[in-house]
Amino acid sequence: MPLPVAVKKDSPYNINLARLADKTHHFAFDLDRAFFEQFEQELIPDGNVHVDVTLTKTERLITVDFDLKGTVRQVCDRSLDDYDQDVQAHEQLLVRFGDESKELDDNVLQITPDTQTLPLAQHLFDFVGLALPMKKLHPRFQNEPDDEPDAKTKLIFTTRGEDADDDEDDSDPRWNALKNLN
Repeated sequence: MPLPVAVKKDSPYNINLARLADKTHHFAFDLDRAFFEQFEQELIPDGNVHVDVTLTKTERLITVDFDLKGTVRQVCDRSLDDYDQDVQAHEQLLVRFGDESKELDDNVLQITPDTQTLPLAQHLFDFVGLALPMKKLHPRFQNEPDDEPDAKTKLIFTTRGEDADDDEDDSDPRWNALKNLN
């Protein structure tokens, strides 16, 4: 996970835990260009993502559920054209109380009981990044087959079937002994 971004103490992406009672709370965040510019990165230059956050606080554990839906600006891997990529995801973050603040796993944090705020900006950014497809294709290319008829070279995959006995004369005789072990 990347290093956390330095977010101001009064950031709108921080949740004040000290004021929350032990019950379920709902929050909403809108991630736009200003949000994505906080991070020194080129993965997501701009976007319009709405995030509904459901935070359930108990005496020993905080469960934070994120529902993300929107679009982010991307660059097509094939044509280098800008386009809007739809993103939608459901993620969960577990926060438990312990002796020291540390990250236990990608989606599991430990904080001290006297922690006042829970910063969510880095998690929001990471969850949007995880919702992106590995191969970024402009919508005009998404329904095309990968086979290009004008390609100079083509990969052809074949398997050796029963009619591949013609090639046995060319094979190494040391391997023929191994074939008879069946």
